[in-house]
Amino acid sequence: MISDRPIHSFGLNCLLSFGWRDEMDALRYYLVPMVTLAAIAGFVLGGPFVWLGIGTFPVLMLLDIALPSDRKMRVRGISAAADFAIYLHFPLMIALYLAFAYSVESGSNLIWGAPSSSWQLAGSIASLAWLSSVPTLPVAHELMHRRHWFPRALAKGLSAFYGDPNRDIAHIVTHHVHLDTQKDSDTPPRGQTIYSFVLSATWGSYRDTWEKQGEMLSRMGYSTWSWRNAMWLLPILLGTIVGGATLLAGPVAGIATAVAIFLAKMLIEGFNYFQHYGLIRIEGEPIAKHHAWNHLGMISRPIGVEITNHINHHLDGHTPFYELQPECDAPQMPSLFLCFLCGLVPPIWHRFIAQPRLKDWDTRFASPGERKLADAANAQAGWPQWLATA
Repeated sequence: MISDRPIHSFGLNCLLSFGWRDEMDALRYYLVPMVTLAAIAGFVLGGPFVWLGIGTFPVLMLLDIALPSDRKMRVRGISAAADFAIYLHFPLMIALYLAFAYSVESGSNLIWGAPSSSWQLAGSIASLAWLSSVPTLPVAHELMHRRHWFPRALAKGLSAFYGDPNRDIAHIVTHHVHLDTQKDSDTPPRGQTIYSFVLSATWGSYRDTWEKQGEMLSRMGYSTWSWRNAMWLLPILLGTIVGGATLLAGPVAGIATAVAIFLAKMLIEGFNYFQHYGLIRIEGEPIAKHHAWNHLGMISRPIGVEITNHINHHLDGHTPFYELQPECDAPQMPSLFLCFLCGLVPPIWHRFIAQPRLKDWDTRFASPGERKLADAANAQAGWPQWLATA
């Protein structure tokens, strides 16, 4: 479905009357390359500017929390312009790590023995980790769902920057099939904290990929340890990134790169925590509109390449991001950035956000069979038995 309703804009409505409406609606997705370019500029400038990349996080967070939600469809005719914005991200990520290596090699960053060295190291790692997770994961997520081999190959390359180049396998074959069930490591059960989830989801992604690759290779008559196993991309691509930084700028740069990739993996699982938190679906039952949380923020939608417009994506994983329809009658969450901050303090997350929304989900959306499972899940988590009370 495509709507021609007015879009949200920042004082640009006058431009729409000149027939530039399609282009203006696509411009929101250029927030992805703009944020990445800010981090690149920070490394080129060096010194305290290495913090520019991570500095975009609080700005985006405050805007997403303060601005009204965005529940509009995108207009027709933006496919080429919107796609160009996300395809830019792969060369820009390469440029980001090259700019980091340049800043170290040129002496404007991580000067050994200088008083500011530790401060610059922290800023460099934080900027690399943030940009390697967001918007890299959302762009990779969109490309891994494309039907052509080229965007899927780019998705693997981008996923290497957060240490999981084969995420497409576990995501498509496991998550999209088993979401909201115990078989899905991307669905945190009620009561689980973000801190344990980032570890269990990371292990689950690698485990599912290894198992699915083993099953496929076995059917073809090959060993799981065959060179055909996609898992070998993990050491190859990560070794290329870390080894390249080490070769270009020395061992300290290589170590910083490795730490940034590790932290990026933790960050993407941290944001992943909020997409299906506590939701329940009976294994084998059809996926319905109430089986994902939606975060329709004015900033989180474009910087997340519509990954937060979540349930419509699960209803058809091949729908391009600019054609996803916001399901306003589906379960909603507040700003994804706000959820992330609250999730860092589990009592606040559970008491003020998770429990009230899951109570509403249980009573308004869940099927009778899902309510039985929800009641058991609440008991296991030590939560109030609101279904029994009702």
